[in-house]
Amino acid sequence: MTKTLGLIHTSATLVPVFAELCARHLPDVETFNIVDDSLIKNTIAAGRLTPGTARRVAGHVASAEAAGADHVLVTCSSIGAAVEASEPLTGVPVTRVDRPMADRAVATGRRVGVLATLSTTLDPTADLVRRRAAAAGAEITLTARLCEGAFEALMSGDAAAHDAAVAGALRELGGQVDVIVLAQASMARVAGTAEVPVPVLASPPIAMEHLAKELYA
Repeated sequence: MTKTLGLIHTSATLVPVFAELCARHLPDVETFNIVDDSLIKNTIAAGRLTPGTARRVAGHVASAEAAGADHVLVTCSSIGAAVEASEPLTGVPVTRVDRPMADRAVATGRRVGVLATLSTTLDPTADLVRRRAAAAGAEITLTARLCEGAFEALMSGDAAAHDAAVAGALRELGGQVDVIVLAQASMARVAGTAEVPVPVLASPPIAMEHLAKELYA
C-alpha cells in the first residue's frame, strides 16, 4: 500500500525544497502540503510561540491526519514546541524537522554550535539539542549564535546577502565547535557552500533520511 506524507510549512519557499528531497528520498511516497505563513509571522511579531499559534499548529497536524497522512512532517523549527505538543493528540507519527538533525549533532561532537537567523528559532533549537543530548546520555557544551539581518534580507528577496551573512557566521563559529547545526530549513541553502572546518548540519536532508527509514520500514 502506498504511504502518504503530509508536510506542514510556514513558508511557501520551502515547498519546492522539500518536493525535491521527497522525490529523491521518498520516490514511492505520496505527498501533500499545508502552507500557513501566518504561523511564523505571528511568532516573529510576538517574539515567541503563543498559545493561540500552538493551537493552530495542532489543528494543521490534525487536518493532515484527516487528509490521509500516514506520517506528518512540520518543516519550521520556530514552532517546534507546538509540534511536540501535537504528537500525543495525533494518531500517526509526527516529526519535528530538526529533531533528527539534533540527534546527529549530539552523536557527532561534544561542542555543538547552533546558528540561526531568527531569535524565535535560536532558543527552541538550542533547547531541543540540549534535551536530545540528555536523552542520549551525552554531555555537550552548546554555543548559540544569531546571524542578525540575514532572515530579513532573504524575505526582502536578497538571497545573496542572506547567504553571505550565514557563510560568514559559519566560518566564525566553525573555529569554536565540533559540529554546527543550522536552526532553520531556510538556511540549508548555505550548507556546503562555505569552507568550514567542522560538519555543518541542515535539517531538511537529514529529516528526509530519517523519514525514509520510517516510511520504508
